[in-house]
Amino acid sequence: MISRRQLLGAATALPLIGTAGLLRAAEPDLVGLTNLTGNVQPITPAERQARIARAQALMKAAGIGAVLIEPGASLTYFTGVEWRRSERLTAALVPVEGDPCVVTPFFEEPSVRQTLAVTATVKVWQEDEDPLALIAALLRARGLAGLPVGIEETVRYFAVDKLRQALPKARIVSANPVVRGCRMIKTPAEIALLQAASDVTVAAYRWTYPRIEKGMTPAQIGALMTAATRKLGGDPEFALVLIGEAAAYPHGSLAPQIVADGQVVLMDCGCSVHGYQSDISRTFVHGTASAEQRAVWDHVAKGQQVARAAAQIGVPAGSVDDAVRRYYEAQGYGPGYKLPGLSHRTGHGIGMDGHEPVNLVHGETTPLAAGMCFSNEPGIYLPGKFGVRLEDCFHMSTTGPVWFSEPPKSIDMPFG
Repeated sequence: MISRRQLLGAATALPLIGTAGLLRAAEPDLVGLTNLTGNVQPITPAERQARIARAQALMKAAGIGAVLIEPGASLTYFTGVEWRRSERLTAALVPVEGDPCVVTPFFEEPSVRQTLAVTATVKVWQEDEDPLALIAALLRARGLAGLPVGIEETVRYFAVDKLRQALPKARIVSANPVVRGCRMIKTPAEIALLQAASDVTVAAYRWTYPRIEKGMTPAQIGALMTAATRKLGGDPEFALVLIGEAAAYPHGSLAPQIVADGQVVLMDCGCSVHGYQSDISRTFVHGTASAEQRAVWDHVAKGQQVARAAAQIGVPAGSVDDAVRRYYEAQGYGPGYKLPGLSHRTGHGIGMDGHEPVNLVHGETTPLAAGMCFSNEPGIYLPGKFGVRLEDCFHMSTTGPVWFSEPPKSIDMPFG
């Protein structure tokens, strides 16, 4: 399937000629938009230290001696280190006791230290050395070589394979009980950042919507959304715009698209604030919606409410998806994932990554718990015609789901 990012490459700058035949500036007029994130607090070093303590408690419970983590959201989550993956390994080893250790190439150490936000040892390796041998030596030095080593789920195969060679008797296990056990349950500070990201995206939508004109392309609309998001204080992540038949395919089409009267416009946009993401979709019609478009939109809006009602503390995550499909099948869609209907899961976890475990999908048995955060996006797609997706995220409180963004009430007022 084409990814959202593949479809967004052209959506970062406005063309000089507007589709209404008027000259447009390279940047839109953003007068009136103000930064919404000035008072938003990033994650503190103290909270990161608490995360490590929580991870170590989970390691003890699972019998894991250490967890290996490569650059990405999980490394930033625990250590603050913001780094990229390359053929030269940078990684963190979080032991069941004591401070974590960051392993990185010698010449990268000063740069890696710039974002390190916890008490940790930094060990360097030279170009003619094997970093996994260094990690194995660290495990031996801390008396952990005989305990299982947990591997964060996105760590690349070559690192795992070389660690096995360096520690042939080590038992390699999944670190999911530890990493997921921490990251799936958001703290109040994390929920505040997710709320801020959602607020930015909603404000950007409300600014962009009245500026959409007949003849515009997805790239032009996406550029407006991106510019507004940045001015409002968010870091733009994606601005997917699907018009007409392209909206029937959840991640779109490479076919040329322009806004026209009576056509569906589906927007799926998000940003990040201090590393925490939003993911909000809206669908509307340019001009007057047909009876069929209204009916499908209303079914999706109801589907969102069915999902929200089903999302209660302690129920399996998959039961939320099942509730939506039962409702849709009663309206004549499906069954299951068949089209016309809902061809993807009802929702996904969200946090530092736009898509995180676990999903609101059939068969997922993880019980919902306070602090979990999800998207709620039960779209309906009619191949060859159009699709409708409404997406808002929520977090689980002790009494049930709480919206980050309020779903729209009508196809005629998609942004309230």
